[in-house]
Amino acid sequence: MKTLLISFLLVLSITSANAQEWQMDINKAKEIATAKNQNIILVFQGSDWCSPCIKLEKEIWNSEVFIDYSEDNFVLLKADFPRREKNKLSEEQQKKNSLLAEKYNTQGFFPLVVVLDFNGKVLGMTGYEKVTPKKYIKILTSF
Repeated sequence: MKTLLISFLLVLSITSANAQEWQMDINKAKEIATAKNQNIILVFQGSDWCSPCIKLEKEIWNSEVFIDYSEDNFVLLKADFPRREKNKLSEEQQKKNSLLAEKYNTQGFFPLVVVLDFNGKVLGMTGYEKVTPKKYIKILTSF
C-alpha cells in the first residue's frame, strides 16, 4: 500500500511539473510577461470543432519540447471559442475572448497564433503548420 501511494504521488508530481499554465486574461498575461520579460503567445482556437486547432494542441502545445521551452520563454494566453453546450464558457470569459478577437483576430481565423510583446504589441502571426515542435518554436521566436 505504501509503495502504491508513493508511486501515485511520484506520477502526480511529474504530471504537475509538466503542466502548462495557460492564462485566460490578457491583463494577467501582460503582468506576468512584464515581470518575466517574456513574449506572450496568444492562441485563438475552437477546441471542440476546429480540427487544425485540435492538431495544434496535440502536436505542438502538448509536446514535451514545447512545454519545456515555453516554461522559461513565453507567457501562454488562450482565447477559446467552443461551440458545444457542454464546453460553454462563462459569460465573462466569452466577453474577454471576444474583446481579444476584436483587437487581434479581426478576420476570424482559427487557429490563429499571435506573438505579442509584454505590452500587447503584435510581433507576428501564424496558424497551424505541420512541423515539429522545434520548428514551430523557431517560427514563434523569429517574430
